[in-house]
Amino acid sequence: MSEQSFPDPGVPVDSMDAETLKGRIDDAQDVTVLDVRAESEYETWHVDGERVTDANVPYFEFLEGATDELLERVPEAPDGEPIVVVCAKGQSSEFVAGLLKQEGIDAVNLADGMNGWARLYEAAELDADTDATVLQYRRPSSGCLAYLVVSDGEAAVVDPLRAFADRYVEDAREYGAELRYAADTHVHADHVSGARELAERGVELVFPAPAAARGVEFDTEYRAVEDGDSLTVGSVEIDVLHTPGHTSGMTSYLVDDAVLLTGDTLFTESVARPDLEEGDEGAPEAAARLHETLQERILTLPEDVLVAPAHFGDAATPREDGTYAAHLGDLDASMSVLSMDRDEFVEFVRSDMPPRPANYETIIATNLGREEVGDNRAFELELGPNNCAASSDAMTSD
Repeated sequence: MSEQSFPDPGVPVDSMDAETLKGRIDDAQDVTVLDVRAESEYETWHVDGERVTDANVPYFEFLEGATDELLERVPEAPDGEPIVVVCAKGQSSEFVAGLLKQEGIDAVNLADGMNGWARLYEAAELDADTDATVLQYRRPSSGCLAYLVVSDGEAAVVDPLRAFADRYVEDAREYGAELRYAADTHVHADHVSGARELAERGVELVFPAPAAARGVEFDTEYRAVEDGDSLTVGSVEIDVLHTPGHTSGMTSYLVDDAVLLTGDTLFTESVARPDLEEGDEGAPEAAARLHETLQERILTLPEDVLVAPAHFGDAATPREDGTYAAHLGDLDASMSVLSMDRDEFVEFVRSDMPPRPANYETIIATNLGREEVGDNRAFELELGPNNCAASSDAMTSD
């Protein structure tokens, strides 16, 4: 039975949108979720949070009805709160929510399912020591972060996602600015970049020259930037720093000597994984380059520089305003991995890496311009967690 052929549930089923669900999670309310996707999909990624209680019972087990055995596997929600039923697109979860309601269980359907969850995109300004406005975008479903830098009527977006290209243009205008640059820190492996999409709208595409050396095949013209170059946005300078390790072309952008957009080099809870460009065979050398980058390029910057990465993971703790950033000195003091010598560091970051991002080879080829995919396919390719960091286990000091 396809998701399009589910019978009418027979009772009215209310829906909850992703924004409302995320708001309840952020407000530390008790949330109960029944995920009815296949077990493998659930284990790959699902809605979670500090006060989220969830269970996975695949929808096909409900096709013969809500048996007593199945109902025993459904989590019990607090009095007065509904169970939120979740699937991929919102059809099978509506069917299951209807069955639960027929059994007297208060249940609602997550509108558009996990696809709707993946379209949730939040933004908040970073509290940073700069006259520029630095807006951090967060995609809760995957942990992807992007940035809009605004100063005196001009703006630059760093690490844009193709699925949200319109949003960056609109937000720049909300700040009274025109989007001048769209820059990537590297060839991403977890999401389809929106830089070329924005370039088609007249925004200048900025791409690290060392990343382009991997063999980009863009139809779009771009500005190749090298270590030591800078971009002017309004009254502030964005300095270009080559920070290899995660990839050979990884590049960080230092905004007004105050905010370091580190891409996938340094996160607030971890450091980069070194195996997505050259595989397991090239990982030791890449990890050694990452150690050199951290020790000689990043940790030599002033300790009050605010580190703003391209991702956050489950172990990351947001600031009070919901953003994911930390001062360099605080990270240096709290992350034991940053004080390891090279050999210990290389062994550590390679010892417990998570699974590679889903579809990463196709995503890399797309971001290099070697493959072309439509918007819907691009969105599907990047569903799920990013997995671009090394394991966060034992990253912090006691």
